[in-house]
Amino acid sequence: MPSLIEIRRRIRSVKNTQQITKAMKLVSAAKLRRAQDRVIAARPYTRILEEMVRNLARAAAGSDIAESHPLLARRPEKKIQLMVVTADTGLAGGFNSNVIKLAQKFINEHPNDEVILELVGRKGRDYFKRRNARSSGEHTTLFLRGSVEAAPALAIANQIVDRFSKAEVDAVYIAVNHFKSVLSSNLVIQKILPVELPEGAEDVPNYIFEQPPEELLAIALPRYIANQVFRAMLESAAAYNAARMTAMEAATRNAGEMIEKYTLKMNRARQASITGQIIEIVSGAAAQG
Repeated sequence: MPSLIEIRRRIRSVKNTQQITKAMKLVSAAKLRRAQDRVIAARPYTRILEEMVRNLARAAAGSDIAESHPLLARRPEKKIQLMVVTADTGLAGGFNSNVIKLAQKFINEHPNDEVILELVGRKGRDYFKRRNARSSGEHTTLFLRGSVEAAPALAIANQIVDRFSKAEVDAVYIAVNHFKSVLSSNLVIQKILPVELPEGAEDVPNYIFEQPPEELLAIALPRYIANQVFRAMLESAAAYNAARMTAMEAATRNAGEMIEKYTLKMNRARQASITGQIIEIVSGAAAQG
């Protein structure tokens, strides 16, 4: 059995760890509140933008500009761009590993195609870099600034749009963890290029366009892609903070259980030591008598 000094040392160590995990939980909870508010605020805009793009597509159906737009070009998917969104740090349970497994599964399902990775987040970058996976870009520290900014997302989206427009890739997908609630999230593989638009001009809203709808569609499509990338980063940030808060709460609870366990051992060791001393005193007294 460990000595009393060793048990006390372990209790102090676990208590220090518990204080750290509790503080990290509180920090993650504060960050989650801000990230959750941004996600909830961004979802209506995304929904309305998608609806607007669909309506413009219906109104512009059959025009030369709409049919020849590079972001609508459909080609055999031989070169695929996969954007993998992970976090820059760990201590969030299976958050990063689940996204990486999803991306690896997607790669394994396309053995005859060339999958080019766009890596957002240090954890995904480190994993695929060790395996010498081909990547077109690496973006780290974007989630360490407190909140996700729109400028880096726009830069990433512009690079992706440029590659697709130049036919360097035939399709673009995003592997990301969408925020659902504090206790759960959704792993998603989302196709963003080519843009999927409805066919035909039926059910077109009775809009009056100042510009031809095909010109408006050409303007809206790049912004739609930028919004999809930005939203994916917002969703990932909120899901990560929720996962980290849950993981730190579990770690704090486990530390409390360990403290109780070591305290029980310490009391038993102390009781055994006192009992041994009493037996020695009684035996010594009996020997003298």
